[in-house]
Amino acid sequence: MAIGLTDAVVLGAIAGFTVYLGLPVAALHVSARSQSLLTGFAVGVLVFLLVEILVGVIEPIETGVERAAEGVAGLPVGLLVAAVVGLFVGLVGLVWLRSRRVAPGPGAPAVDGSRIALVVAGGIGLHNFSEGLAIGQAAATGAASLALLLVVGFALHNVTEGFAIATPLVGEQTRYQQLALLGLVAGGPTFLGTVIGLVVVSPVTSVLFLALAAGAILFVVPQLLRTAGGHASELGLATAIVVGFFAGLATELVLGLSMAT
Repeated sequence: MAIGLTDAVVLGAIAGFTVYLGLPVAALHVSARSQSLLTGFAVGVLVFLLVEILVGVIEPIETGVERAAEGVAGLPVGLLVAAVVGLFVGLVGLVWLRSRRVAPGPGAPAVDGSRIALVVAGGIGLHNFSEGLAIGQAAATGAASLALLLVVGFALHNVTEGFAIATPLVGEQTRYQQLALLGLVAGGPTFLGTVIGLVVVSPVTSVLFLALAAGAILFVVPQLLRTAGGHASELGLATAIVVGFFAGLATELVLGLSMAT
């Protein structure tokens, strides 16, 4: 029996808005070195997220090509186009938008933490939309236990994602309204994707949004690394990145283990 619309909407909201649990890190007052290490940790989380996203883009395309080689179906042209368009718009589009901005005046920071946080939130939001689609599709097909496990796993994942969003704001004057907006941008799409996933099953849509998310993360990681440079040793920064990567992996393993039991 499929999960009802109301229950699925509640599940999507829970999974998405746990991103707020990681946002209070923006209120920390730490030394420049500690801020650099926090940024390195956030970069590690985003690198893991990028790997996870690219796997989600490549796997359905590979499966489609294999099915085409077996003569079962045609080439997955739609998936390929969605991947190329999404990655191009997500990365090149953001680079183009940045090039259209007026150069900062004397004394202005070279990197705007608020802008970086918004781009990170947007990239994670695109990724979370695809996660919402997975929850909605599981609920629509009657896989209630799978939908619940997805919610638990994605909710845990979103806490680390919230941390990655808020890290560029550490040490800046941050308003609660700003954090509320960032949480909505990152977590709201999970809710929206769950609702759409209940009625629409579209691998092309999922690949498109994942590719858009990959492009946004590729755009923002170098900027985060630029903010982290100079205040911590290369060894310390590299260690923070590795720790962040495995923190993201740990949340994914929790989801995998819970689904296997």
